[in-house]
Amino acid sequence: MAISFHFETKTKLIQRRLLKLFLADIIVKEKGNIGNLSFVFCSDPFLLDINIKHLNHNYFTDIITFHFKNEESKLTDGEIYISIDRVTDNSNKYKTTFEDELNRVIFHGVLHLCGYKDKSRAEKEQMRKKEDFYLKRYKSFVPRGTRQFSSTWNT
Repeated sequence: MAISFHFETKTKLIQRRLLKLFLADIIVKEKGNIGNLSFVFCSDPFLLDINIKHLNHNYFTDIITFHFKNEESKLTDGEIYISIDRVTDNSNKYKTTFEDELNRVIFHGVLHLCGYKDKSRAEKEQMRKKEDFYLKRYKSFVPRGTRQFSSTWNT
């Protein structure tokens, strides 16, 4: 049972241990069992390639979540790919910080692994409420005066 971070694109991820604890807490609160969870921080071209090969979608996206269901163990196992390029663009588009947008996307992926969907309008609203809830909770979870994420990447 482990949560791991991998970097295809340069991203400095600060307070990883704290984030891992919080992600495990989300899974438990959503009635899941923590399995092996891998986050891959990558570029638009890297994620587009995955989107085309595995989902037959030819467009950029901020996140792709693969849930590896094991009915026997009931563990929450998965791989979550996050485009740092999309997170950066979306933080500007939605006038939020890079850190908040990245956290939202990370929580979004975990919520997918916990069974939440976002295809219908009602599902999207429920997903957004959960993201907002955990984003607010995480801000109180992180000690004041510390930055969760600091990001640098090649342009």
